[in-house]
Amino acid sequence: MSELSGAPGIRILLVEDDPGDVLIMREALEDSKILNELHVVDNGETALDFLLRRGEHADAPRPDLVLLDLNLSRVDGREVLARVKADEALRRTPVVVLTTSAAEEDIVRSYDLHANAYVTKPVDLDQFLRVVKQIDEFFISIVKLPPH
Repeated sequence: MSELSGAPGIRILLVEDDPGDVLIMREALEDSKILNELHVVDNGETALDFLLRRGEHADAPRPDLVLLDLNLSRVDGREVLARVKADEALRRTPVVVLTTSAAEEDIVRSYDLHANAYVTKPVDLDQFLRVVKQIDEFFISIVKLPPH
């Protein structure tokens, strides 16, 4: 893990198919006083390859936190969440669903699949940046993450 200002960072896997949202997330995380290790994949299939260390991702590091969009190509985010929480080696990894959907059925289903949190992406850029920073600060400063 990386360190900056004496505060350890965490490994984050961002599963997001919108390049604009990826850019916003990178910017928000870079503004943090903590230097996190950010890995980005743009579809559910690649996310599973990364998390399960398959194929070209056989040497992928275990993330401390997964930020997961629901509406992904190849494999839907809900399926990624279900597979992560069903896998003994991954199930304790916190997964924050970060999506545009505010639909009650998506919220309920995500929690039924054992998401650790559900956050609706704000439309406003400044609010979106604030939300990402708050998620980062919460998982760095407050939460005790499980060992790998």
